[in-house]
Amino acid sequence: MEYLSGIVERITYSNEENGFSVVKIKAKGFPDLVTVVGNLAAVNVGAVLRLKGEWKQDSRYGKQFSAADYRETVPATVAGLEKYLGSGLIKGIGPINARRIVRYYRENTLQIIEESADDLIKVEGIGQKRVEMIKKAWQEQKEIKNVMLFLQSSGVSTAYAVKIFKTYGNESISVVKNNPYRLADDVWGIGFKTADKIAQQLGFDQKSVERCRSGILYVLSELSNQGHCYATSAQLISEAIKILELEDRDIAETLEKMVKERSVILEEDDAIYLPPFYYSEAGTAQRINTILEARPQQPLPGDITPIIRNLQKQHGIQYEEVQKEAIRTAASSKFMVLTGGPGTGKTTIILAIIRIFQKMNRRVLLAAPTGRAAKRLSETSGMEAKTIHRLLEYKPDKGYQRNADNPLECDVLIIDETSMVDILLMYNLLKAVPNEAVVILVGDVDQLPSVGAGNVLKDIIDSRAVKVIQLSKIFRQAQGSAIITNAHRINQGKMPGLKGGRGSDFYFLEEDDPVQIAETIRDLCTKRLPDYYKVNPLQDIQVLCPMQRGETGAQNLNLLLQESLNPSKVTIQYGGTVYRQGDKVMQIKNNYDKHVFNGDIGVIVRINVEDRTLTLRFDGNETEYDFTELDEVVLAYATTVHKSQGSEYPIVVAPLTMQHYVMLQRNLLYTCVTRARQVFVLVGTRKAVGIAVSNDKIHKRNTLLAKRLAEISTDAEAT
Repeated sequence: MEYLSGIVERITYSNEENGFSVVKIKAKGFPDLVTVVGNLAAVNVGAVLRLKGEWKQDSRYGKQFSAADYRETVPATVAGLEKYLGSGLIKGIGPINARRIVRYYRENTLQIIEESADDLIKVEGIGQKRVEMIKKAWQEQKEIKNVMLFLQSSGVSTAYAVKIFKTYGNESISVVKNNPYRLADDVWGIGFKTADKIAQQLGFDQKSVERCRSGILYVLSELSNQGHCYATSAQLISEAIKILELEDRDIAETLEKMVKERSVILEEDDAIYLPPFYYSEAGTAQRINTILEARPQQPLPGDITPIIRNLQKQHGIQYEEVQKEAIRTAASSKFMVLTGGPGTGKTTIILAIIRIFQKMNRRVLLAAPTGRAAKRLSETSGMEAKTIHRLLEYKPDKGYQRNADNPLECDVLIIDETSMVDILLMYNLLKAVPNEAVVILVGDVDQLPSVGAGNVLKDIIDSRAVKVIQLSKIFRQAQGSAIITNAHRINQGKMPGLKGGRGSDFYFLEEDDPVQIAETIRDLCTKRLPDYYKVNPLQDIQVLCPMQRGETGAQNLNLLLQESLNPSKVTIQYGGTVYRQGDKVMQIKNNYDKHVFNGDIGVIVRINVEDRTLTLRFDGNETEYDFTELDEVVLAYATTVHKSQGSEYPIVVAPLTMQHYVMLQRNLLYTCVTRARQVFVLVGTRKAVGIAVSNDKIHKRNTLLAKRLAEISTDAEAT
């Protein structure tokens, strides 16, 4: 091992997941900055490091010092202190205030902050509010450093220290020492594998009940992230063996204990559930049945033909027979599903249903899973439409305020984009629906299912327990759209028309080189499409990708488009991502405190480097994020098709290549095409399109909702 000492001048890269960093240091005896690589996630610019490691020659990046360990000391020079404090180490001190403080206190700066921080008020531009912020941040960073050092000594990335400290505070180290597996349950972003790594370093028995229990819960949680509500015992034990590296006997014994204590729930069908998914699935089936059996507050009308006739005359519309049937079914049913693809008249029918119920003096509520979908429903209906979370008046500390004890005040509830609704949200929604109300679910069952667990819309349709109107005919006004006709061709397993041509709204650019595809997409988004259609590329163009990784994945395209579309020099770095003021971003985790949800797209309107905070705007509402919360946000110039559900964009650009082979499925391509409202541009190969169209094998999700509904319906008929 060799030693190297120097001052950190620049942090080139830092991976929040594993702590790997690339930093540039100024070292005595070296004319140029030295590149250092290793686990240096806790290091700040300006820090003085004594590194232990070895020199290596990288074939691509040249000579580097690979650090195995390091020690940090505070800077000794005034210039070093200024850089150290201005690096973002302490919230409230950015480059400007760092310069002011260091010039005032010189070499005594850190002593003043540590021992008499109230004296900082003497520095020009530092008010009492900022002094209090600095005092609090200094104390917190000291505590966080302790957690970082402890984690680092346990062989784990220090990147999780802030999250752990935020969750447990000064109890962080004792919690981790006593039961590190709690981290997987309590800290978002830390899974079983990280917790297990800490536990192994701390000497926990590999066969301990805590480890086995945590591993089983981790497998069930991972399966729920893939859309499953439950696992079979064979599936669960098989997956648990892989991650725990134990014999099936050990896992089966722990599983048996967990079933007895009801920390997991075993059904007769050999279905093992995490409790929230079991109660939500069983509860959803029971609530649908209860609503079906309950009598409406006011009697449902008999023949509504005269009302339909008056509506047609009043609005100058002639409904087709299938539309009239849908309207009659809605007016005579307690629970109904309306499903169909684009151009089949769902919106027209929703409007007619709303008007029919309004003429009967019924109270109608409208909702959708996302802000964008709710806004679109509001615009087309002329009525207020809320997100389901807003409708249920969700409060972070108290949960859903609308529930069985405080139901929604409505006679009719219409939910749009129901294919996006997962089993947990559907149960909470139905708990708040009055038994006497009419429920109408609207959605496209051929789209990708919800991001969360379950396949609710499909299961309800498959159960045959409720009335279903399936729309398939494309209406005349929609037949001129190649987007709509191609979407239906794809859904039928036919190749879409790829010729395009002037005046078309569907274009295909053939290219098989992934690097060239990425450059073509950059050119389309920054020049060709904005110039031709006179649109704002940030607001009106969305790139949708089958995958995150690869040259044509969302991650790489985000970097290319950020570079081309956002020249802002006001930046902040978190992990390996540089966020710029003006960036288009997406929330990737439900944050009930901020009322921002998974899939919401917004923009960074302000970055406060001094306070280490960002202000983001989502659907016209601004909310503040701390620097440490940036793991909830990703760049969104490009995003995945899965994340685009429930949203429509004026122009969609999408790559489709053999690089995406594992994701080439019919419902993915169909969902991608139907996100475009005015123009759709596909860049890739005919072969990839053909494979996607022919692959109608839908990934089956483990759910029992359809079966539960069918059984309840059969029992009800028998009695």
